[in-house]
Amino acid sequence: MFSLEEIKSRLEAAIPTARLEIVANPSPSGQHSLRVDRDSAVAVARLLRDHAELRFDYCSNVTGVDWLAAEWTEKVKIKQPVEGGEQEIEATRTARRPAHLEVVYHLYSMEHRQGPLILRLCTGDRTADSHLPSLTPIWRSCEFQEREVFDLFGVHFDGHPDLRRIFMWDEFKDFPMRKDYVEPDDYEYEPTPHDEVLAKARKHQLPEAPT
Repeated sequence: MFSLEEIKSRLEAAIPTARLEIVANPSPSGQHSLRVDRDSAVAVARLLRDHAELRFDYCSNVTGVDWLAAEWTEKVKIKQPVEGGEQEIEATRTARRPAHLEVVYHLYSMEHRQGPLILRLCTGDRTADSHLPSLTPIWRSCEFQEREVFDLFGVHFDGHPDLRRIFMWDEFKDFPMRKDYVEPDDYEYEPTPHDEVLAKARKHQLPEAPT
């Protein structure tokens, strides 16, 4: 079995233009992941599938993540020159994360019994630049799951063979799994409103004429 660092090194040697970053997971599971730039994603995926010593031939899961813009302060150590050398001091800096969408793929090698290898792809933003390359041409099992991410998060998968909604109806607006999604008061596609949906729908009904 290869470590994530070894897999990253092999990918970088084979695809020098690829931008790869290991994303650490501090939880007890320790399932660290590999962030891949979207321009290299298809080439990286194909190499992971076809490389004789890797052979990640099965994608078990595709999920979406909605990252809102955030800003926080963090402590870092920096080196400061002093007489006769330098010393390390602790400083505080502001870190920022732009709003974007992320798609996470869990890969396994059935041949070598290795996995999961977790790949992460990020969009440029949550609006105009929400496109990513589809990995369905590499792993057919991605087809319906990428449709789910498109339907619920709004990621557009370029090159997908049949990209359309899979849970929501075609006329549905917005993406229900986004963190800023606002649930409507009236569900035009709800044939038999009940409970909370019925109470919301009644707000849109005209008052009955007096008899």
